[in-house]
Amino acid sequence: MSAAMERDQVPVPDITIRDALTTDGPLLAQVDSAAVAGNFGRSAEIQHWVTTADTRIAHSRGQVTGYCVTEYTFFGQAFVTMLMVAENTRGLGVGARLLLDAQQRRNTPKLFTSTNLSNQPMQRLLTRLGWQSAGIVYGLDDGDPELFFLAPADTQLP
Repeated sequence: MSAAMERDQVPVPDITIRDALTTDGPLLAQVDSAAVAGNFGRSAEIQHWVTTADTRIAHSRGQVTGYCVTEYTFFGQAFVTMLMVAENTRGLGVGARLLLDAQQRRNTPKLFTSTNLSNQPMQRLLTRLGWQSAGIVYGLDDGDPELFFLAPADTQLP
């Protein structure tokens, strides 16, 4: 069995989710793969999200394991702008919990998100949670189309 398959079978224990505070920006940057890789603009983007969007943080055993940003600027509907899971906890249920939280908290009839065609793990997660394909946009990232998805209408946390 591959390491990835083993990880899928061992969920992160005791995941708690809370609202991000304006002081949480540096914590989120520590688990954000773009910020960790040296994308200096990402830290500013994260700080913008924690002050202007519905930003939620996942914790397990006192450690930040991921975050989710929902904005309400997509044709009047909720849109998950960013879902980020710490590399060492990917495939362990953190992303699923954050998306389910966003689905339950939305205050619009619909919730959308998008991901690149190359991001197979995100596509598998969305499919597993019942999200439906909602379209494709070419030209945002050269050679890597953006796939859009629509959340199921009603969602219950496990």
